[in-house]
Amino acid sequence: MITSRFLRAIALSSAVLFGSANAAADAPKDQLKTTIDTILLVLSDQSLDREAKREKITGVISARFNYEGMSQRTLAVNWKKSSQDQRKRFVDLFAQLLQESYLGRIEAYTNEKVEFASEKVKDDRAIVDTFIVTSSVDIPISYKLEKKGNEWLVYDVVIEEVSLVRSYSSTYKDIVMKSGMDGLLSDMEAKLAALRSKETEKAS
Repeated sequence: MITSRFLRAIALSSAVLFGSANAAADAPKDQLKTTIDTILLVLSDQSLDREAKREKITGVISARFNYEGMSQRTLAVNWKKSSQDQRKRFVDLFAQLLQESYLGRIEAYTNEKVEFASEKVKDDRAIVDTFIVTSSVDIPISYKLEKKGNEWLVYDVVIEEVSLVRSYSSTYKDIVMKSGMDGLLSDMEAKLAALRSKETEKAS
């Protein structure tokens, strides 16, 4: 089950997670460090209104996140069982849900510090361990990345030993068992609409 603390931890770590599409082709840890500067600059830019900041951050998210790879891992066996159209719809909805969830929480970023720990690289896969340092606790965050061309793209986030992919996978597996793949897609569409409705209420 995805807890509120789990989601909040993801949100606080978003400044590390999403980076510029022009990041140098260097070590994954270096690309994540570049990401911090990218997001924090947007958040602190007083010349941008709320919508402009959200648009910029959405662009950064799309450039850094391997949505299709994450979708395959999240659906697991149900990915193979799904039609091409269902897969395409799932990737699109999953990407939008992640973006909406993160955007609402990134805006509440309150200058928590991010510290980098170890980096493990094997071929085209890597794990970068970090900590979000708050006034009361240090939250361990591990990023799983895979290299695509010159970029290291995130395909999973592990917070306090809980995998984002596994959490969503468990939830979605239950929905598919009860309602089928089309039922899951309808459920995702409803959740996306609810999230956007809340954001519209905040902005008004």
